[in-house]
Amino acid sequence: MTAPEPRPEIDEGIIELAGLVFDAARAGDTEGIRSFLDAGVPVNLTNGSGDTLVMLASYHGHEDLTALLVGRGADVNTQNDRGQTPLAGAVFKGYTGIFRILVEGGADPDAGSPSARDTAGFFQRQEMLELLQ
Repeated sequence: MTAPEPRPEIDEGIIELAGLVFDAARAGDTEGIRSFLDAGVPVNLTNGSGDTLVMLASYHGHEDLTALLVGRGADVNTQNDRGQTPLAGAVFKGYTGIFRILVEGGADPDAGSPSARDTAGFFQRQEMLELLQ
């Protein structure tokens, strides 16, 4: 049996910065996120729950920020630790504008559990179902 590899030191400043970035995404701070991305923060930064910036922005109803992230190449199909996708979250919340942005950005309506398509059917989001036809 071998000893476990030593864990590299975690820079507390990086953890604090990541917290600020995720808070900005939840709050819809489009200009703040733009600045973070311009400074080198990865567009697909993921928190401890598997939520990406686009997941947080879309789930909290921030169309402009969602569009910015999609335009910067955010992976719109990344599932969080619960198997949820940004598109399914937009359907659940009834955010048609964000739904359109994500679909145009390549979001898969059948990814995740439950999928966006299943969620739209369950909540009878007819407009969203029609957009998927």
